[in-house]
Amino acid sequence: MIIVVNTRLLIPNKLDGIGRFTAETLARITTRHPEAHFVFLFDRPIDAQFIFSDNITPVKLMPPARRTWLFNIWLNFSVHGALRDLKPDLFLSPDGFLPLKGNTPMLPVIHDLNFEHYPEDLPNNITRWYKEKFPQFARKGTRVATVSEFSANDIASKYNIDRDKIDVLCNGADIGFRPLGATEITTVRNHYAQGKPYFLYVGALHPRKNLPRLIEAYGRFRKNGGSDIKLVIAGGNYWKYTALQEALKHVPNSKDVIFTGRVSDNALQSLTAGALALTYVPYFEGFGIPMIEAMQCDVPIVTADRTAMPEVAGDAALYVDPFSVESIATGLQHIAESEVLRQDLITKGRVRRQLYTWDKAADLLWNSMMKCIPNK
Repeated sequence: MIIVVNTRLLIPNKLDGIGRFTAETLARITTRHPEAHFVFLFDRPIDAQFIFSDNITPVKLMPPARRTWLFNIWLNFSVHGALRDLKPDLFLSPDGFLPLKGNTPMLPVIHDLNFEHYPEDLPNNITRWYKEKFPQFARKGTRVATVSEFSANDIASKYNIDRDKIDVLCNGADIGFRPLGATEITTVRNHYAQGKPYFLYVGALHPRKNLPRLIEAYGRFRKNGGSDIKLVIAGGNYWKYTALQEALKHVPNSKDVIFTGRVSDNALQSLTAGALALTYVPYFEGFGIPMIEAMQCDVPIVTADRTAMPEVAGDAALYVDPFSVESIATGLQHIAESEVLRQDLITKGRVRRQLYTWDKAADLLWNSMMKCIPNK
């Protein structure tokens, strides 16, 4: 059995949500299924860390798919040509991109449709391409996989696809996310937050992550007599915009908002475990991996009350309205002031986190893949 995989998002030191999902699930699937041969298709130099087992053949295809017009060339000429020559049993695409030619069984993983609901949050050319192509990808796929019931229902409704064609997977957290002892927490806080407790945001500095409102709410929390808890923001700035600078004007001491930039995996694990709370309030999300990572670290969560967040966090989070600065500020106040609340959320998180592991994600993805292959 030959399975070709789009691995263009396996980029060293740049694994965000979809890249992390790709790496974690493929590492398990390829080692657990030696009966299958996997061909990984990259669009840039191949890094050996992503060749997880002996049954993988890595192939670099030109051109690098970093612009919309290059996406089309890479998919419909380079990838299509590889599928035509290899005649695989399946083409798996963890980022949802598919060539629109050929008869190979195909499984796109479409994580969410944020671009359909908030098109202004992406560059215009990206939005146009996504809105044109993803309905075609969803229809082209033998099946479709996604990471939450919310996204499954959204895809089915938006693209008029039979809900039974869509398989729901999940995400997980690396085993390095674990609780820290008091001494370790002190060390982390000394390094990142001048020795103070801190709220933590993890992720890209992207408009839908709602950072301007989070920062403004943090400023309101401080003005309303909140303690000297810091706000630490960890993530790379994918989409540059000025709203962050405007939001910082509402913080009494803007130096209390600490931007770490992108940090290493090990540093992120410590940074998460050292937080007083994860404050993750995007207004649109297909899953929310940082919430599972926080649960693994015994860190309580403040999150948004819509899209996939309530489904994923269940009763293990304090919910706020992501469009209301006042609601977010009140959530920060409650989590800061109540040790009882924090401990209750931590206890519930220990139960909730058992639902979301990378082992489970890999098994669910493999099952979805097998549904796409006749007689398998």
